[in-house]
Amino acid sequence: MIDKHLWVVSGLELWQWRHRAQKAAIAANVSPTELDWLLQEVAGLERLALRLESFKDWSQIQLQLPLKDLDRLWQRRLNDRLPVQYIAHIAPWRQFKLAVSPAVLIPRPETEGLIDLAVAAAKNSWVPQLEQGHWTDLGTGSGAIAIGLAEAFPAATIHAVDYNPAALEIAQINAQQLGFPARIQFYQGSWWEPLESLKGQLSGMVANPPYIPSSLVPQLQSEVAKHEPHLALDGGADGLDCIRHLIETSPAYLRPGGVWLIEMMAGQATTVAELLHNQGSYCKIEIHPDLAGIERFALAYRF
Repeated sequence: MIDKHLWVVSGLELWQWRHRAQKAAIAANVSPTELDWLLQEVAGLERLALRLESFKDWSQIQLQLPLKDLDRLWQRRLNDRLPVQYIAHIAPWRQFKLAVSPAVLIPRPETEGLIDLAVAAAKNSWVPQLEQGHWTDLGTGSGAIAIGLAEAFPAATIHAVDYNPAALEIAQINAQQLGFPARIQFYQGSWWEPLESLKGQLSGMVANPPYIPSSLVPQLQSEVAKHEPHLALDGGADGLDCIRHLIETSPAYLRPGGVWLIEMMAGQATTVAELLHNQGSYCKIEIHPDLAGIERFALAYRF
């Protein structure tokens, strides 16, 4: 019995469409590997079946959307630079598949490093059992960091905050689908404001705040500048408005020995380290590179 929410095509029909779509992708300077990833998600095809083209002989293949709609969206990928993750409504991140929409940034592989750094920081703090307390993901977006923290710290309570109600809805869907609804609490609001009752209690704050200078946002690749939410990208004139705010406000919420950890843009590390030092409430300030060697993360502890 065919699921009423699925659409059926023949293997030959899908093979013919894929052949045309591959040619169009190459002409538009889009990697055909994106097309095969998309077909894995919306048609349930395995990589081997795609590589061998064995699906061509199948009598029927179930799609999550009509083929004409898939073709229309693929044309948008090529001509309007719509990110392929927004077509599939899915983005891989760590070991998870996260639901995404244009209301949230597409989670990036480099951001995965925040979770590993948070785990190491909790162990390195002079406060015992830091991983068992309250942690927050400020500006949660898709909920990626909150979910990563919940998986890494099974005894912790995670507090996820976002200003955008549409983003919070996506984050809550992800928490539900991935089995963390009881572990993550969600709040709509600006940064620390919804967490007033937790002042002085937070074991750690992890954030991927907006850090792109306003003048550079329109110059980002079209996939980002045209389709991803500018609220989550634009960090003000020098890109540091939100980071400055988090440096100034976090000491009131973090417990002594609590972790302060953010992602930032290449070239911002020296300034961020100086801001942390000058604020006077932080110690053991560290800068960490991402896998590409870019100074991507700033870590500090509350005195």
